[in-house]
Amino acid sequence: MKKTRKILATIVAVLVVMAIVFLIWANQSYKPNFNVEDFIKSNNKITIQIDKNIVINPKDKKVEKGFIFYPGGKVDPKAYIPLASKIAEKGYRVVITPMPLNLAIFNKNKAEEVIKENKDIKVWAIGGHSLGGVMAADYTYNNINKIKGLVLLASYPQDKNNFKDKDIKVLSLWGSEDKVAKLDKVKGAKNILPSDAVFYEIKGGNHGQFGSYGKQKGDGDAKTTEEEQQNTSAEYIANIMDKINK
Repeated sequence: MKKTRKILATIVAVLVVMAIVFLIWANQSYKPNFNVEDFIKSNNKITIQIDKNIVINPKDKKVEKGFIFYPGGKVDPKAYIPLASKIAEKGYRVVITPMPLNLAIFNKNKAEEVIKENKDIKVWAIGGHSLGGVMAADYTYNNINKIKGLVLLASYPQDKNNFKDKDIKVLSLWGSEDKVAKLDKVKGAKNILPSDAVFYEIKGGNHGQFGSYGKQKGDGDAKTTEEEQQNTSAEYIANIMDKINK
């Protein structure tokens, strides 16, 4: 009996240590490389509300379509405000969804809450960066009647989520200098995405510059600026948003 107790105590201790290590790792997130408050005050083309979600709307434009954005793994959601703002300026509501421990895998259905809370928006697209894109694709596959567009930034759907026969607009963007994403998987996703899916490599772009949080560990050196990469991304995303219908 004593031996059994010792074994159980050892197992519990190991699990506790593993949990602590995981929590420490997960909480070491990439933070915005800009002053969020100053950014909000300086942009007079949009409104930004930060609550349980980050909601960005264009000023003086009627909003009919919405774009839900899942952040990349271990990235503070506020780091995507500059990119999301560029998209919102083109006439769309953008909702960035914070995730538990900054990992979208722990709440891949967060879009459900966003859709319910924004009943004035009838047409939705969803997208995400890296791990966020994988989870956004998973949500889309299981809720194809609610989502009209899917945007993948340095990301791809899981093999089990085959969109070949699905009626949905898809955009896949990645940077030529990305050393974090599995680019063979990103490009190979053509095999499971609709034939009219748009694939585009941003020359000189890397993994981290889809957000604004500095260089990510293991990433390649960008040969274009963060702003240029995000401007290109916003243009392509707006083109997809324009194409989706009610």
